[in-house]
Amino acid sequence: MEIKVNRVPADRMKTKPTDESKLGFGQLFSDHFFTLKYKTGRGWYDPQIEPYRTLQIDPAAMSLHYGQLIFEGLKAYRGADGSVYLFRPWENIRRMNESATRLCMPPLDEKLALEALKQLVVVEKDWIPRGVGTSMYIRPTMMATEPALGVRPANEYLYFVIVGPVGAYYPQGFSPTKIWVEEEYVRAVRGGIGYCKAAGNYAASLMASQKAGARGYTQVLWLDAVERKYVEEVGTSNIFFVIADELITPPLGGSILPGVTRDSVIQIAKRNGMDVSERPLSLDEILAAGAKGTLQECFASGTAAIVSPVGQIFCRGKELLINGGKTGPVTEKLYNQILEIQYGLAEDPFGWRLKIA
Repeated sequence: MEIKVNRVPADRMKTKPTDESKLGFGQLFSDHFFTLKYKTGRGWYDPQIEPYRTLQIDPAAMSLHYGQLIFEGLKAYRGADGSVYLFRPWENIRRMNESATRLCMPPLDEKLALEALKQLVVVEKDWIPRGVGTSMYIRPTMMATEPALGVRPANEYLYFVIVGPVGAYYPQGFSPTKIWVEEEYVRAVRGGIGYCKAAGNYAASLMASQKAGARGYTQVLWLDAVERKYVEEVGTSNIFFVIADELITPPLGGSILPGVTRDSVIQIAKRNGMDVSERPLSLDEILAAGAKGTLQECFASGTAAIVSPVGQIFCRGKELLINGGKTGPVTEKLYNQILEIQYGLAEDPFGWRLKIA
């Protein structure tokens, strides 16, 4: 399908930000977005890049009542020479189709979805900030739009992509965060939709996040929903620990999001010669390693922050300080290696970087 482009007249374009230090995250959106419609029996149709606008949906739209709403998150980066790059976008599209399958939603044509991302970013490339650490955030979303009540998969959907400039995800930048271990609430259980980027997963996390924030902690470290024993995710990111020179992250098993950055960290760490394990990691093992002095580092990984060091964990009424509350060498090296690939500052031995302009 050919993508129709309907541009905003020059005199109606939004004013672009000039101070990149004040971009924040997820507050600004560009002049255009991409839309694509679906109807059972017809399939996907009417792909177009059009002026950013308010969506009009029926109050009976099934996504509002039964939760058929999924999304993705990725970024576009401006290199030092002005080139524009995407980082492993095909993985985000593939993961979105996995989320769609689990929620009984129609899969996207992956070639069309990638072409739409490329064309939209090129149309909006003047919105991509230039400083390292800044980028354009890309948010693809799919939602059920059929106006009907009754618990079943919808017959009509809207897929859209919005973009906008962002700065650092955490206001404090690349510095250690404080994590609250949540032992009352759970995020997801195996057999559910924890591995999907479904809106309901994030709604379910808000109570614990508020609880942690009220106590001065940046994120929540989730435990498994059955035994409340094994660590799973941290906030909206994957979690890694360095214990006795071993890089450990919980294994994927249905309740953990298969992060694109998570996979990138694993592959780069292995290439660096590290001992990397995807295995169950209990809270008791972490606390024991802290007591013995073998807990060297901890960090989260995700598209928004890339790699975010963890300097302190609150658990069972006690504070566990990691690496003196400072960013460790493994964390810093992995952060820099991924960032340099994303911005075209280093070789890309994995073929992850896609130049589009």
